[in-house]
Amino acid sequence: MDQSNVIPVTGSVILPRSERAIGTILIQAGKLSFESAEKILQFQRDHDLRFGDIALQLGLLSTADIEFALARQFDHPYLIRGESKVSEQVISAYAPFGPQAEALSELRSQLMIRWFGRTTEGKALAIISAERREGRSFIAANLAVAFSQLGEKTLLIDADMRNPSQHTLFAMDNRNGLSALLSDRGDMHTLIHRVPGLPGLSVLPAGARPPNPLELLARPIYPQLLADLAFEFAVIILDSPALAEHTDAQNIAAGAGAALIVTRQGASRISRVRDAAETVNEASATVIGTVLNDF
Repeated sequence: MDQSNVIPVTGSVILPRSERAIGTILIQAGKLSFESAEKILQFQRDHDLRFGDIALQLGLLSTADIEFALARQFDHPYLIRGESKVSEQVISAYAPFGPQAEALSELRSQLMIRWFGRTTEGKALAIISAERREGRSFIAANLAVAFSQLGEKTLLIDADMRNPSQHTLFAMDNRNGLSALLSDRGDMHTLIHRVPGLPGLSVLPAGARPPNPLELLARPIYPQLLADLAFEFAVIILDSPALAEHTDAQNIAAGAGAALIVTRQGASRISRVRDAAETVNEASATVIGTVLNDF
């Protein structure tokens, strides 16, 4: 082996520079032993194959192990099942290469074109729906993860102060959050939580349920808070209550400037979706589009 093209790794194995990232990542993650790495390298000396392909052929690694290493190599973080308290409903965090996450990535691309990448003012987006159980919180959580995996510094705000769920999905304390900030009883830097394992993602939970969520969202402090957060985050995703039950989402969308309407196949009624779009337009916010949630 050409010693000018190797980098020493802790232990007895020396990996070529071209394979250093994958091999080292897997060794450090405890997914590959030094002995197995040496076996792969010995095989590679006689065959013109990639490190990962050889590992699969020899049965030393699984496809999931290779995907894990590639994700780390290309700075595409994701979580490992059983190693995080984040709910497995956040599929973009656990299976970023699956068909569901791929569909969410395509949605992310459309949003980049239609809103986030269009103007410097496009930093926040409200996720709304006409009725409950159409998947707003699911879409909001997974979109936030998808944007963070793109390398965008992303904040997910649970603005549904009536029936919050993001603190449950991301396994965090909900005693203080947005409700405290809107009532001028907290500091945003102490109430925003970073998500372990997803370095680009932060979450602001809803906080204690207030008796007057609609009034809090109507205060000038709400749009000012979003303006302040826009200096720190490239993307801000807001979860919201159903429009059919409360008008909170109208204020949430107005502050964000834009909204994405979530519908569910076989459940959403066209008339209600149209009403939701009109409500957003009345708030002088932009309806970016609708998404059909079939998950």
